[in-house]
Amino acid sequence: MAYYWFKAFHIVGITAWFAGMFYLPRLFVYHAEAAEQPEPAQSILKAQYQIMEKRLYSIIMTPALVLTVAMGGCLISTEPQILSDRWIQVKLFCVAILVAYHFFCSRIMKRFAADDCEMTGQQFRWFNEFPTVFFVIVVMLAVFKNSFPTSAASWSIFAMIVAMAAIIQLYARKRRLDRERLESDSSAVLDPTIS
Repeated sequence: MAYYWFKAFHIVGITAWFAGMFYLPRLFVYHAEAAEQPEPAQSILKAQYQIMEKRLYSIIMTPALVLTVAMGGCLISTEPQILSDRWIQVKLFCVAILVAYHFFCSRIMKRFAADDCEMTGQQFRWFNEFPTVFFVIVVMLAVFKNSFPTSAASWSIFAMIVAMAAIIQLYARKRRLDRERLESDSSAVLDPTIS
């Protein structure tokens, strides 16, 4: 019976942790792009994003990480022989990378607080997709275990990465064109001789 309690709370922890892992880098995108705004909007936005990031990280993500790891450890304690399976070894390796990503996010928050973060909104859009790839791998490993469909999974993950790259690039192009159109419209308003 303890196994089911551990598993239930492990899933709760994973859900909350990944909700934060998906949202925090999105806040980083907006925080980085706030630098493009004129004052006083820039200062107001940066201060607000800093508060949101800190609360998300401290109140949701970190406790969810602790719950995920603790319940995962408890699950393994009910079946210690599972540690000899290749799928759990790969899953734990992926989780270790995600934990490192979690703490790297804390470093980024400190850089923003010091007004010393040089990454752009576009770079953070790429950074935002990193946990998605590992989330898919971890879930597939947990579902398929030793029957992991290596070839199909590899192609699926590759296709997902290509799709994410295409979407990010298309969105960057759309934003650039929108900005150029806005600048063009602003020039036309300021100089009525332009027609």
